This record gives sequence, structure tokens and C-alpha cells, in this order.
Amino acid sequence: QLQLVESGGGLVQPGGSLRLSCAASGFTLDVYAIGWFRQAPGKGREGVSCISSSADSTIYADSVKGRFTISRDNAKNTVYLQMSSLKPEDTAVYYCASNFGSRCTSQIYDYDYWGQGTQVTVSS
Repeated sequence: QLQLVESGGGLVQPGGSLRLSCAASGFTLDVYAIGWFRQAPGKGREGVSCISSSADSTIYADSVKGRFTISRDNAKNTVYLQMSSLKPEDTAVYYCASNFGSRCTSQIYDYDYWGQGTQVTVSS
């Protein structure tokens, strides 16, 4: 069974940090680009960050540049999203998804396997 599982979400105060993990089972991530997306209540799903299969390329949404860092450990079949200087507007359900290819693309439809999501709430 092909599966992605996110973890690491929770409640954090503004200015705090969290590290999200995206672990794969049933397939290996090392040939796929992996993206992180988020969806806030009442809003559409938006791309946050993406890392290519070999980690030679990363992209970030303007809203998280300089605060979030994406990385991967192919030996552990896991991708991470380190989030720092969190703001209330970062509150959302965060999802990871695998691209059908090795390079990051901007179209959400290019991502075929999705995790169930992990809630991140930034509030004092």
C-alpha cells in the first residue's frame, strides 16, 4: 500500500518553530520531487515548498521564504519541513505529496500521492 504520512504538527505560539515530517511507505521517495502544501479554513490548497528528488533544487512560496526550510533524507525515506518564526497566518492543515517526476512543478495536479495532513495552529 502506497502511503505518505505527515507528523509533527501541533499548537505553537507566534514566533515559535515546528518540524514536520513526511514518511513514505510502500514506495521509495528518492526518485520523486516532494511538495508541501497547506490549506487554511475556507481557503484553497496552496503550495508551500518543494524539493527535487536529489535535493539539488528547492522552491518556496513567497510567504514562507526565509522562515521555512525543506530537506530530505532519502535513506530514511522522509522529507522534512522546518518552520520557524511562525505567524498566525501559517495556521493550516499541512500536506505532503509526491510529484510524478523528479523535478518540482507548480501544478497541484502533478502531485499524485497525498498524505492525510497534519494540523498546525499558531496562536498565543
